[in-house]
Amino acid sequence: MTTTITSEKKQPKQGMLDNVMRQFNNAADIIELNKNIRKILEVTNSEFIVHFPVRMDNGEVEIFTGYRVQHNNALGPYKGGLRYHPTVDIDAARALAMWMTWKTSLAGLPYGGAKGGIQLDPTKYSQDELQRITRRFTYALGDNIGPELDIPAPDVNTNAQTMAWILDTYMSTKSPNERSKNLHVVTGKPIGAGGSEGRDRATGYGVYLTIKFWAESKNTDLKGKKFIVQGFGNVGYWAAYFLEREGAVLTAVQDAYGSIHNDQGISTENLMAYTKANKGSILGFAGASPMDNGDFFSLDCDICIPAALGNQITVKNAHTIKAGLIAEGANGPTDVQAEEILLQRGVDIIPDILCNSGGVIGSYFEWLQNRNGEIWTLEEVLDKLEKKMRESYFKVAQKAKSKKVDMRTAAFIIAIERLEETYVQRGIFP
Repeated sequence: MTTTITSEKKQPKQGMLDNVMRQFNNAADIIELNKNIRKILEVTNSEFIVHFPVRMDNGEVEIFTGYRVQHNNALGPYKGGLRYHPTVDIDAARALAMWMTWKTSLAGLPYGGAKGGIQLDPTKYSQDELQRITRRFTYALGDNIGPELDIPAPDVNTNAQTMAWILDTYMSTKSPNERSKNLHVVTGKPIGAGGSEGRDRATGYGVYLTIKFWAESKNTDLKGKKFIVQGFGNVGYWAAYFLEREGAVLTAVQDAYGSIHNDQGISTENLMAYTKANKGSILGFAGASPMDNGDFFSLDCDICIPAALGNQITVKNAHTIKAGLIAEGANGPTDVQAEEILLQRGVDIIPDILCNSGGVIGSYFEWLQNRNGEIWTLEEVLDKLEKKMRESYFKVAQKAKSKKVDMRTAAFIIAIERLEETYVQRGIFP
């Protein structure tokens, strides 16, 4: 059962969709964006809602709801992750798809923006059930995804294994002579299934790189800097891993299970080993003490990395934040009102569409390798990623200075101007 909605304009609601629309409108006002192009960019191109049955391990059938929102493809195929989480709904997918459009445009990639997922708590299902859910979702999406149309990737609670299931299911629907041409239908795959070296750490490495560039611009050293991380999944772990190698000190971590703190430092490697043996939870780790979740963002530190879900930094906690830098590893972790408070207090914010863009850049590298029949080394991938992100970071910094705006607004301006130029040059059919 599939519901398809095309270019349906709705008023933004409070939450992530409201945030992204306000961020877009702010930048569009500053550059006096062409009103007709503005009309195009403020709505999605296509939205898919699929309801599909899956047989559980006990023989019972459960109905799931999945989403895929395609915001804009003026610059190239739609690109964006799939997340498995109870908060997934159509508005969340719309917001995240729009952020992907700005993110890929800012990074100078030949991609548009999309996002989606399934509304579920993956911890409540077995591995076999998750495989059947994923394969059935892929089948339900059908030809609405494709290597030159819409290329999914991992996101919250999905991983390389999830992408391998999607790849296999999608290829199974094609004729034998077409299957080899579809390897790049998803990115973030396992290495053996056509994945790229370095893709697993690309997002977190990118977060680390933007913090490193920030430190360079401030003529400061990361050694001894205290940082806290919300979310200890793929993004949070790798960001912490590379920061620790620079001499920075991880002092607190928060995940879905709780929060821990040690002002003398938490070993990133030891904590990751513990979570792998403890069903993903950080609680009970001997190298730190438990703390109240509500006190996490108010901890004394230099750098705060929200790398979990959206709308985590709000007006309720923004005034308590002591960090001088917020590096947004997650999408939309800071709401608009909270950002106003933080900027007034002199807190620097590296915006999500810049800070966590290493993931989609890494995905682009994987897509290129699959498309061209190439295999790059880890060193090549990380070197290319650093060059790409350095270019983006300092371009945003320069735009912020010239326009006398904050980093997020500068990033949006660059992204929107690239799209505006595309529409002006190509025209609008008919």
